[in-house]
Amino acid sequence: MEHIREIKSRAALYSIISNSTLIALKFIAGLMTGSVSIISEAAHSFVDLLAAIIAFFSVNYSSQPADTQHPYGHGKIENISGTIEAILIFLAAGYIIYESVKKILKGVVLESLGYGIFVMFVSVIVNIVVSKYLMKIARKTSSIALEADAAHLITDVYTSAGVFAGLFVVKLTGFNILDPVIAIGVALFIVRAAYLITKKSILDLMDYTIPEEEAEKIREILNEHQDKFISYHKFRSRKSGSERYIDLHLVMSNGISLNDAHDFCTHLEKDIKKILPDSTITIHVEPYA
Repeated sequence: MEHIREIKSRAALYSIISNSTLIALKFIAGLMTGSVSIISEAAHSFVDLLAAIIAFFSVNYSSQPADTQHPYGHGKIENISGTIEAILIFLAAGYIIYESVKKILKGVVLESLGYGIFVMFVSVIVNIVVSKYLMKIARKTSSIALEADAAHLITDVYTSAGVFAGLFVVKLTGFNILDPVIAIGVALFIVRAAYLITKKSILDLMDYTIPEEEAEKIREILNEHQDKFISYHKFRSRKSGSERYIDLHLVMSNGISLNDAHDFCTHLEKDIKKILPDSTITIHVEPYA
């Protein structure tokens, strides 16, 4: 558990460092060029930074062991974190649209586009590298907070690439009105990302079942031991951050001793934990009627 916590914390810290650097570069480029699309990307990166900070603290807190006040652990803090991050993205999108409409109405003046184009290119490369790393760690540790953070950065890759291409076209054509139009496109794109993050976080907060592929692996383990019990029913599961909670009723022969039934259930739990290490399993044994 401690090893997983260190891996997740390190990934979140890398995201904080990369986002902080890109924010500074984008804000400077936005002020130098007067480009609202670059400013919108700076705002987007600022939201990503807040998301990375939230992820950093949530993955540390969620990895703490269960206590008397939280007997089922602290895993859901990651789902709360994902919801907060999504709300921040919605707010950033609203700000971008507001500023873009003002630019369209008042007119657009752009300068030093070469520097802005260079900064957006660097942003694309950095976010590709960091987002892939975060997603890899998120899937390895089942961290919803890191997955949300990675989703932000993946969105940033597409929006930064769009801004890069748009500024390049503006530089070639002098058609400055494209700048706020692109910014609005960026805002609409990140609204979709916010919706997907919100949906996933809320489902887990509502004790949504574990992914079907994980449930199928558990059923396969049970089927492999079919000769040891009569049947099973009331198979239930839920997620809490990276933790999985699984319970089921196992019908066993009346002739089996209590010790043998206990040993078999322990064996089943160990087999399930091999494929789902961060899981808590409760098996209720029933006699065959």
